Amino acid sequence: MARAPRNAPRTRRTPRVAAALLAAAGALAAGCDALPGTGPAGPTAAPAPSAPQNAPGAGPPASEEIEQALSDLSEAEVGAEGSGAGYEREEFGSSWIDTDDNGCPTRHDILARDLRAARVADDCTVTRGVLEDPYTGERIDFSAEDPMEVQIDHLVPLALAWRTGAGEWDRDTRVEFANDRDNLIAADGPANQSKGDSGPGEWQPYPPFRCAYAVAYVDVVDAYGLRLPSADRAALEEMLANC
Repeated sequence: MARAPRNAPRTRRTPRVAAALLAAAGALAAGCDALPGTGPAGPTAAPAPSAPQNAPGAGPPASEEIEQALSDLSEAEVGAEGSGAGYEREEFGSSWIDTDDNGCPTRHDILARDLRAARVADDCTVTRGVLEDPYTGERIDFSAEDPMEVQIDHLVPLALAWRTGAGEWDRDTRVEFANDRDNLIAADGPANQSKGDSGPGEWQPYPPFRCAYAVAYVDVVDAYGLRLPSADRAALEEMLANC
C-alpha cells in the first residue's frame, strides 16, 4: 500500500547527507589547509556547528545504515513515473527559505555546512570555502564572485519527486521537501546541471560516493513515501550491494 504523504516534520534516524560528505572527500580533505581570515571587518569563519547534523566527518555509511537502506529499499513502492504535468519549480516554493530560524536561507546553510574553511558574512552569505565535490571528486575553491560554480543539489530532484508522488502533496510538504537538509548537498555546478532531474537509474556520482549517495537517496524516498521507478530501484540496489 502506498504511504500517505507527510504533513508534519518527522524524526530522522541519522543525518545521512552530512555523514556522506566525507565518503566523497576522502583523503583530499585531510590534507587541505584552512583559508586565511579576512580581518575583523570582513567575513568570519563559520562557527563550529553542533555534531552531527551540520558537520561532515562521520565517515562512510556504517554497516547498519547500509542494512537499513537495503531494508527500506525492499519495502519501497515501485511504480512508473507520472507525466509530470503541472510541475513548476514554484510548486516547491519560489526561493530558498529560512527553515531553522537562524536568519539564513537554506542555500547559505548548506554551503556553510558542506564547504570546508567556509567564510560567512554578517548577512549569511558564504563568501569563500573549499568543496571536495562528492559528484566528481574534484576540489573546488568556491568564491561568492562566481556563486554558480558550486550549486545546491536536491539528491532526489524536485521534478522527479513530482512525478513519483510529490504532485499529490500539499504545498507545505513540498516546501519542506525542497528545503530538507537531508535531501540537499553542495555540488559542482556543471555536474549538477548534467544530473538534471535524473534518478539513479540514469545518473550516478563518481564511484567513491555511490554508496553514501544510495544510502541518502533511499532515506529521502523512505521518509517521504515516494515511488521508485524500477530502473532507479535496481540501480540503488546495485550501489548498496557494492558498498
